Amino acid sequence: MSDVLRLEGISKTYGKGGPAPVPVLSDLSLSVGRGEVVALVAPSGAGKSTLLHIAGLLDTADSGRVLLNGRDMSDESDRSRTEARREALGFVYQFHHLLPEFTAAENIVLPQLANGVADRAAQARAQDLLTRVGLSHRADHRPAQLSGGEQQRVAFCRALANAPALLLADEPTGNLDPGTSDKVFDVLMALVRDTGLSALIATHNLELAARMDRVIRLGAE
Repeated sequence: MSDVLRLEGISKTYGKGGPAPVPVLSDLSLSVGRGEVVALVAPSGAGKSTLLHIAGLLDTADSGRVLLNGRDMSDESDRSRTEARREALGFVYQFHHLLPEFTAAENIVLPQLANGVADRAAQARAQDLLTRVGLSHRADHRPAQLSGGEQQRVAFCRALANAPALLLADEPTGNLDPGTSDKVFDVLMALVRDTGLSALIATHNLELAARMDRVIRLGAE
């Protein structure tokens, strides 16, 4: 199995050189194989969000390498890193962060248009993704008209709009009640499996983590 993501010897300290530096990650290595869904389990403050930001090329490590589809991104230019994020990575957060003035379908179309996809093709892709998550009938609704679980399902679709190789998710069901969380997680896993996507999913929920292919524990539990 080839790796979509490989982190090698990643270290990160905030406030480096200041009076009270805060080490967050130290010589951390991990990998996510093609088509593999990996759970990242970590207590608060252990650095999981920092790790996801580094893996997602939103932040840089003090040392170590980030390889995306075998390409070392550590010393790439900001432009190259931005292009890689847009083309190869999808992001899901605890809060949906949908644009409130746009419909569910439009929220999925917009990142495709930014990536150079023709409008008709982007519309078709949005409708297909909404159908996959059972929301085709809500395509013309704005986020305020959707339930929390529906909003997060739209966020999943937006993250997959440009057919990324890797999905990075930070507590994607953490803002939902337990019943809704389970249902939304089922939708996410089905979507990931159906598309052959790789995923690194941070969660506090050990039951959800156990349903993924592999669990990586960060810090002391």
